[in-house]
Amino acid sequence: MYIKNISLSDFRNIQRADVELKNGINIFYGANANGKTNFLESIYICSTGRSHRTKNDKELISFNYDEAHIRVFIQNENVTQRIDAHIRRNDKKGIAVNGIPLKKSSELFGTLYTVIFSPEDLQLIKDSPSQRRRFIDIELCQLSKVYCYNLQQYMKVLKQRNNLLKEIQKNNSLKETLFVWDSQLAQYGRNIIKNRKKFVEELSYKASVRHGQITSNKEELSVLYNPSTDEDSFEEKLFSFLNRDILSGSTSIGPHRDDISFYVNGNDVKIYGSQGQQRTAAVCAKLAEIDIIKESSGVNPVLLLDDVLSQLDKTRQHMLMDCINNVQTIITCTGIEDSVKSYAGDASVFNVKNGVIKREV
Repeated sequence: MYIKNISLSDFRNIQRADVELKNGINIFYGANANGKTNFLESIYICSTGRSHRTKNDKELISFNYDEAHIRVFIQNENVTQRIDAHIRRNDKKGIAVNGIPLKKSSELFGTLYTVIFSPEDLQLIKDSPSQRRRFIDIELCQLSKVYCYNLQQYMKVLKQRNNLLKEIQKNNSLKETLFVWDSQLAQYGRNIIKNRKKFVEELSYKASVRHGQITSNKEELSVLYNPSTDEDSFEEKLFSFLNRDILSGSTSIGPHRDDISFYVNGNDVKIYGSQGQQRTAAVCAKLAEIDIIKESSGVNPVLLLDDVLSQLDKTRQHMLMDCINNVQTIITCTGIEDSVKSYAGDASVFNVKNGVIKREV
């Protein structure tokens, strides 16, 4: 799978762009705040239906304009598909695949597989549990529409349950209706826990293999799933924590409280690891993500590297690039520096300045 062409209009600071991409390495360079990350963001939207930088779609539209458009052509073996995203300032975002409008943005998952790697991802180990949950959920939603549905329903029921908990603080008799939400929350939650557990086991194995390659097997990486409750006792624990939940007005256990931990040689990298070890673990998790998509879907994802090569030492740079053979890769950087030059020979190179994208010959 690879992107053949992407067209943008009035998307952030990019007023017009029509870019042909190579099924290989594509390098976009230019000074900061000129539109490189905006370009990657548009691709990510056509993969997941949402931005990785903002929850407010209005921010995606150029100033003084009411709409923005993205069109992407994808080649998967002999099949060409088109994704259109229509972002409106005064209405909901519209997405269509091959001209057929989608009812929900989540229906887009699985059309274009991407793995994005930004400087923020290097903080995956040190970041909050919510960011690690997001890492898991985005991956699983790309691979399973059933998981995506269960997650959406879980979050809807969770919101309803939390609202009811606050109402019970005012009217205790409403407690009798809580079991309806508890039953649904446990139903969707059990499915989420089961899928996350399987995913993290696979992630741990594949990340460990990558980690061994980077460290010459001198260190051993493992990833552990830390659910706030196991799937079999979820509903029982909801009942046991009921009084505490009523006092706080929120649900204290469930997949929305899950986390994952990274260990090197049995030590928690978040606590005891050096910055280099933390970054290596994050790189390996992303490389494992590529491997999982390949194995599960049978296609190569598109890799989006947003100014990360300059954040890694030469060993990790070479390891990252050597591991992505046959994967279309789109790299952003501030200049064709030493960290990029060795990969620029066979690449398509583009200059980005003030939202204008020009291909270099």
